[in-house]
Amino acid sequence: MESAKTTTKGAGGRRGGDRKKAVSKSTKAGLQFPVGRIGRFLKKGRYAQRTGVGAPVYLAAVLEYLAAEVLELAGNAARDNKKTRINPRHVLLAVRNDEELGKLLQGVTIASGGVLPNINPVLLPKKNASTEAGEKTPKAAKSPKKA
Repeated sequence: MESAKTTTKGAGGRRGGDRKKAVSKSTKAGLQFPVGRIGRFLKKGRYAQRTGVGAPVYLAAVLEYLAAEVLELAGNAARDNKKTRINPRHVLLAVRNDEELGKLLQGVTIASGGVLPNINPVLLPKKNASTEAGEKTPKAAKSPKKA
């Protein structure tokens, strides 16, 4: 009787039965970035004749780390400027103020980012000469008010 209840399977058990729910490569790797899509782009881009199974996982992990790092620093820059939303200016300030990210994105132009606030010290007024001269010369006594 039991043999009648079971479903017949095809060659190699391919047909019939309950299928397991699909688990993405990103979920298996514990990542947010799409491992499958990155793998597809690696193959489609023809960067090499063959692509290993670990390559897209590693690349996705690196890209996710870089994105998280930039977003964290940009969020801090936005909070410093009393804003709740990150804009390109905050991304630029985050990248340029961080030594390693600045080196990585050295030749990159961020649209609507502006520039770092910087004034060449040569252009600033000299503090030493003006303060020393002011201290040495006694201030002239004010003339008394005329009644």
